[in-house]
Amino acid sequence: MNGYQVTFFTQQDRRHHGKPLADWLVRLAGELGLRGATVIPASEGIGHHHRVHSAHFFELADQPLSVVMAMTSEEADRLFDRLRAENVHLFYVKTAVEFGVVGNDNGSTEKS
Repeated sequence: MNGYQVTFFTQQDRRHHGKPLADWLVRLAGELGLRGATVIPASEGIGHHHRVHSAHFFELADQPLSVVMAMTSEEADRLFDRLRAENVHLFYVKTAVEFGVVGNDNGSTEKS
């Protein structure tokens, strides 16, 4: 299947409607019926104001996070329409990709 990989960049202390923004994005992916979303924590990054954000042992509020999703063109349109409607200010990268699933989905982990 062809579509997009969309990666959103945020940090642990960013919130939307009182919830951590990364968590809100994951819940939004589920609400919109997307195939899934993965939150990836990082140890350090530079934001759009050229400020270093990092995760320290005692303070994780500034920890950079990426939220990665794969979706069709139509799903991407729905997602971005919703983000605009919610007035979310968020940096992203949208890359054309091929995606799919290999193997069967019977839940077995045995090798033949």
